[in-house]
Amino acid sequence: MARQISKKPASKTANTVVSARIAAQSHFRTLRLGTPFQPRIDALARTQDWYNWAGYHAPHSLWDEELEYFAIRSQAALFDISPMTKYRIEGPDAEALLNRVTLRDVAKLRPGRVHYTAWCDDEGFVLDDGTLFRLSPTRFRLCSQERHLPWLLDSAIGFDVTVEEETEAVAGLALQGPTSFAVLRDAGFAGVEKLKVFDLADFPHDGGSVTISRTGFTGDLGYELFVSADKALSLWDRLMIAGELRGIRAIGYTALNRARLEAGLIVANADFTTAEHAIRADRPRMPDEIGLGFMIDLKKGHFNGRRAILEARVKRKLRHVLVGLEIEGNIPAEHAIVYYKKSREVGLVSAAMWSPMAKRNIAIASLERPFGDTIVEDLWVEIYAMRELQYQKLMKRAKVVARPFIKLDRRTANPPADF
Repeated sequence: MARQISKKPASKTANTVVSARIAAQSHFRTLRLGTPFQPRIDALARTQDWYNWAGYHAPHSLWDEELEYFAIRSQAALFDISPMTKYRIEGPDAEALLNRVTLRDVAKLRPGRVHYTAWCDDEGFVLDDGTLFRLSPTRFRLCSQERHLPWLLDSAIGFDVTVEEETEAVAGLALQGPTSFAVLRDAGFAGVEKLKVFDLADFPHDGGSVTISRTGFTGDLGYELFVSADKALSLWDRLMIAGELRGIRAIGYTALNRARLEAGLIVANADFTTAEHAIRADRPRMPDEIGLGFMIDLKKGHFNGRRAILEARVKRKLRHVLVGLEIEGNIPAEHAIVYYKKSREVGLVSAAMWSPMAKRNIAIASLERPFGDTIVEDLWVEIYAMRELQYQKLMKRAKVVARPFIKLDRRTANPPADF
């Protein structure tokens, strides 16, 4: 006897579960995010050399990484910094909160100014470094490499303050190089010549405004521009049209990374491991161990990690030092091991290059104290150079040198030079 089987419509709960399962199993199909400038960048991307920057589709290079580097040093280079994490921190207690979590004294940061800072966990280990923009007495923008929203929200308990991530809502560009000021002036940003290093101001753009700061990551004359995402493409076009006769070029990260190394600047999770990313107990670093001790203001009252940092200084518990190295020869020592007297391993090179500007083989390295601190002689790096399909081990002498490796007067000239 045949049975009649009735089909009942699936419940909403079942449909939700199925949709969730399909979404979870399709995660590999999820594409990296595009920035508000993506249509312009995609049109220029000849090399198709991409990487993942905080979930965004970002270029290592666009047309030629060597020429992109020289665009920074001889023309004007445009680099998309939209993937950089950005937080809006606003309210009557915004200054107090930021003084509580960061190393520098925020009370000394006037409206219309920017400073480079860092923040630590309770053990004094660096969580990240970044730039803090004071847009008004009660409104700030904090830019960083990593995402810290849960930590910032937890830290804000008890403060009259609002903390919101605005990474997607605010597009950013870095305009760097000797002709960068001339490009901005020719683009019609009247008064931009008044900006000194670490100054910021708002300028009219496309029915809204753009925030321009005299900051950057290249050690050169340069600016960073922040605008609402819906005004991004019009800002890009305005700069490219104005900069055509000044040699403006869009660039990728490889060129920028070379420039920042010449400037002696460090990158989180490249030159040091942040506290949240460290798996091994001996990997995180205190500010004094990565050259950020100058930021620490012990006079401003309590801040995250203060007791641990002070104890490490008093009891001489600091175990590492980050240094600049000059290495003999012209073969970059990227990720080379550093030795004392060619036998004792004392550290590692995190970034290295032959510098076209300094005409030196330079590197940033993390060394065990007292090497690189009080013991700076008889240091060597182990380089493996490919010679006719065979690696050749080279031991090259290294010496500790001051950073930055190059210092360009045009970076700080007031008013900026008209190249």
